[in-house]
Amino acid sequence: MAQKPLRLLACGDVEGKFDILFNRVRAIQKKSGNFDLLLCVGNFFGSTPDAEWEEYKTGIKKAPIQTYVLGANNQETVKYFQDADGCELAENITYLGRKGIFTGSSGLQIVYLSGTESLNEPVPGYSFSPKDVSSLRMMLCTTSQFKGVDILLTSPWPKYVGNFGNSSGEVDTKKCGSALVSSLATGLKPRYHFAALEKTYYERLPYRNHIVLQENAQHATRFIALANVGNPEKKKYLYAFSIVPMKLMDAAELVKQPPDVTENPYRKSGQEVSIGKQIPAPVEESACQFFFDLNEKQGRKRSSTGRDSKSSPHPKQPRKPPQPPGPCWFCLASPEVEKHLVVNIGTHCYLALAKGGLSDDHVLILPIGHYQSVVELSAEVVEEVEKYKATLRRFFKSRGKRCVVFERNYKSHHLQLQIAQPGAAYFYVELDTGEKLFHRIKKNFPLQFGREVLASEAILNIPDKSDWRQCQISKEDEETLARRFRKDFEPFDFTLDD
Repeated sequence: MAQKPLRLLACGDVEGKFDILFNRVRAIQKKSGNFDLLLCVGNFFGSTPDAEWEEYKTGIKKAPIQTYVLGANNQETVKYFQDADGCELAENITYLGRKGIFTGSSGLQIVYLSGTESLNEPVPGYSFSPKDVSSLRMMLCTTSQFKGVDILLTSPWPKYVGNFGNSSGEVDTKKCGSALVSSLATGLKPRYHFAALEKTYYERLPYRNHIVLQENAQHATRFIALANVGNPEKKKYLYAFSIVPMKLMDAAELVKQPPDVTENPYRKSGQEVSIGKQIPAPVEESACQFFFDLNEKQGRKRSSTGRDSKSSPHPKQPRKPPQPPGPCWFCLASPEVEKHLVVNIGTHCYLALAKGGLSDDHVLILPIGHYQSVVELSAEVVEEVEKYKATLRRFFKSRGKRCVVFERNYKSHHLQLQIAQPGAAYFYVELDTGEKLFHRIKKNFPLQFGREVLASEAILNIPDKSDWRQCQISKEDEETLARRFRKDFEPFDFTLDD
C-alpha cells in the first residue's frame, strides 16, 4: 500500500498578525480538509502590542493546527524565546529551537536554523554562526548513507539562489541573503527549502543536487520564499504542499527529475561556489566497529549481524551510526563513555549500568549511534530496543523483581532508556504490566523527575538516593557490579550466538 502523503502548510513572516494567519488556515481547512502541520519561517512576532498574543498564550484563543516556528531575527523579539532548545509557546504553537533536526513519527525529517547570519563573536541571541551551520552539516552529512533531508527551514534566503533560475523579482540574490544558508542547503540537499524576511513571494524553479553525467541522480530541491502575513499587495504568504518522507519513498521515484529542473545555483563549473569556504567543511570520521563481545571466556569479536565473525569471510559492514555535534557521555565511540559500566552490546544498542544507580541492577538501554529520542530511531534500532526491553523484563521476573522503563526527551543530548519517546519535549513511562504513560513537557520540568518518583517513600522508599551524584561509588566497585550483572544476564542475552 502506498504511503499516504502528509499535508503541510508553510508560512512567511507572521509579524504578530496571529488572527489573520489562523483565520486563513481555518478557511483553508474548511474548504480543503485538515493539514498535518504549519511551519512558520521569518519573524513570528512583530513590533505590535502583545494583546493579541496574550490571548493565545493564556488559552483564550487556540491555533487550529499544530504550528512550529523559528526563533528571533532581532533583539526586540528575543524575549519571546527563553529556551534555546525549543519549547511550547502556547497551545499548538511550538518554538523549534536555535538549530536542530525534527523527526516526526512518520519519518519526515525537518532541519531548522533560527536567526540571521553573523560572522562576529560572540554571536547575538538572534543570530547563527559558521559553527552553527558546520555542526548541522556534521550531524547529518558525514554518513555515507546520507541522501538529504525532506525540509529545511531558515529565515534568511540563501545567497545566489537565483543563479540559473527564474527571476527573483526585486530581490538581488547575488547581494541579498546568507552565504552560510547557501552552504547549508548545498550540504543538506533539502527537497523543500522555505525562507522569508524579504516580504515577497518567490518560488524558484527546482534545481538538481547532482552533476549530470558525473554523479548518480539525486532528488531535486524546491526553494520557496514567502511574503509577510496580511501584506497589502496580497503577495502569497501561505504555501500548501503534500510530501511523503523520503525514507519511505522508492529510490527511483525519489530521484525523478521535474521537466523544468535547472542547474544547482550554488555550484560553479561543477564545484561548490566560494560560499563553502566561509565555514569549515565537515571532515568525515573513519568508520568504527563497535561490536565487540564482553564475554571474556569466548574472547572473540562479534560481527555486525551479532553472529560469529568466523562464519562468514565477508561479514556485512554495519551502517555508520549517527554522529554527535560534540562530546557525548553516551556515544559508544566517545572517549567520554565509561566503558567499564557497559554490560552488553548488541548490533544497534547497548546496555550500561547507570552512574550512581538507584539499585545494583539499575541499567540503561542506549543506541550506539547518536540519537536524541526514540522518535528519531530507525526501524532496525527500534526493533533492537524492544528486544532489549523484553529480555530485561524476563531477566528481572526470574529474580522476583519488577522494572520500570522511562525516557525524558527534554534537555537531553543522547537517548537514554532507563530501567530500575516528534520534536516536542516529553516524558515517557512504561510499566512491566503493559501500561504506558506519556506527558508533553512544556517548561520547567524537573530533569530528575523519573528518578525522584522511583526513589520516593511511596515506591522504593530511598529518598536519599534521588540525586545520582549522592550515590556514586568507586570505579572498582562499579567494575564489580558490572561483572556481576554480565554474568547474571548472560543466559538472557538475545545477542549471543546460539
